[in-house]
Amino acid sequence: MNKMLEQAIARLAKLPEEEQEAYGLQLLEEMESERGWDERFAKSQDLLGVMAAQARGEAARGDVLPYDPSDRPVE
Repeated sequence: MNKMLEQAIARLAKLPEEEQEAYGLQLLEEMESERGWDERFAKSQDLLGVMAAQARGEAARGDVLPYDPSDRPVE
């Protein structure tokens, strides 16, 4: 365990049990959420490659217009 995690756990250990439970749940949910994003991102690489190739093809054919967000009219 690294020092930062040791410090966090030491501070959590000083909190009332109810707060420890809340922080523990929050940490576990965040870890699960990150794992889910990692899995979805890994699965999307083939599709992203296809989309990038399509975009490059459109640009090479001149099928795209230049876009500068600063050219957008002010409302």
